[in-house]
Amino acid sequence: MANKKVAPKSQVVNKQAKRDYEIIKTFMAGLVLTGAEVKSLRHGHGQLRGAFVTLKDGEIWLLNGMINPTNANKTVLNEEMQIRSRKLLLKKKEINELATAKEQSLSIIPLKILTNGRFIKIEIAIAKGLKKFDKRQKIKKRDTDRDNARTLARK
Repeated sequence: MANKKVAPKSQVVNKQAKRDYEIIKTFMAGLVLTGAEVKSLRHGHGQLRGAFVTLKDGEIWLLNGMINPTNANKTVLNEEMQIRSRKLLLKKKEINELATAKEQSLSIIPLKILTNGRFIKIEIAIAKGLKKFDKRQKIKKRDTDRDNARTLARK
């Protein structure tokens, strides 16, 4: 049995998303990319901070998602290409579900970009924005849970 070379799984994660939003439902979508963008994402050169997902003419688009160039493709990925809008590939049923969520004034946010083998996928979520007091309660609960776990471990 021959050993296959397995490409390392790299991720670009939106760390701010779980802090600022309550995740309701997640979806996996494909991305329409150029070759230079694929190479950069395989090396983990991307950023989702400040990125968001919107609907235009029945299609789903990723806006403000940045793909930074590697040393090999700096000439191809100029500043305009790094922040361009990228089309997301979803099934019609999922697009309709996202459209109804948008009508209910819920947010659609990107969570992470995953590279696995030859596929590059983006995980997006329907989410509800948290208020400042919700964030404080979340931090307080996490701290009390941590303290309880410490006391149980000592006994």
